[in-house]
Amino acid sequence: MSGAPQIAILITGDPVPEVQVARGDFGEIFAALLREDWTGEVNVYDIRDGCFPPVDSSLHGVIITGSAANVPDQEPWMVVAQEWLQVLVAKDVPTFGICFGHQLLAQALGGEVQLNPRGREMSTIEVERSSDGALFDGIEERFEANACHVDTVVALPTGAESLARSDADDHQCIRFSPTCYGVQFHPEFDGEIMRGYVAQRAELLLDEGFDPERLGERASDTPMSGRILQNFVTHLVALRGREV
Repeated sequence: MSGAPQIAILITGDPVPEVQVARGDFGEIFAALLREDWTGEVNVYDIRDGCFPPVDSSLHGVIITGSAANVPDQEPWMVVAQEWLQVLVAKDVPTFGICFGHQLLAQALGGEVQLNPRGREMSTIEVERSSDGALFDGIEERFEANACHVDTVVALPTGAESLARSDADDHQCIRFSPTCYGVQFHPEFDGEIMRGYVAQRAELLLDEGFDPERLGERASDTPMSGRILQNFVTHLVALRGREV
């Protein structure tokens, strides 16, 4: 039996401690962002513990969060999640992966994720889109986004298309299917969250030759990238709602 329309947030990790204290966990962060564009339920499922939503008519959309974990490690929970995502995408449920979630989708659907040979991407970056379409409604050709990752999609699944790039990553946005997308950047990060990540990773960044102070100064709000998440909800999730 299906219930009220829902967007499922699939938890794959936790915010860094400073961000979690200030803004809550990923479930709370996404619920706050979705409140303006979605009137249905927002439910949280921690897939690290094998918790997944039922794939029925109540499931109008799925968002997969970022994580400090690494897809190439292929931990047991990741393998289980990849198998579940294959079924989900085949059923055309609108799905949106972010950073780790983007990479998990790529691996699940036949692509490959590895350590980015161009190095870490951190703080506010410039992204250039190469496509139009519903996801980029109202988005400029070049826009700013917040990034925090060391891995990257090195090979696309069959039939997938890269829609945006940055200097350090050729696959900032991937269309895996007409209803399934992933972004390497974080549309849910504003400047405060991004600065929290830079501060938490400061020692590591220094070891890698970065200047944490400069990265913190560069971190800013990125409303254009945030709009991409809104477009997913209003143009893909809402469309499924009208069809059901």
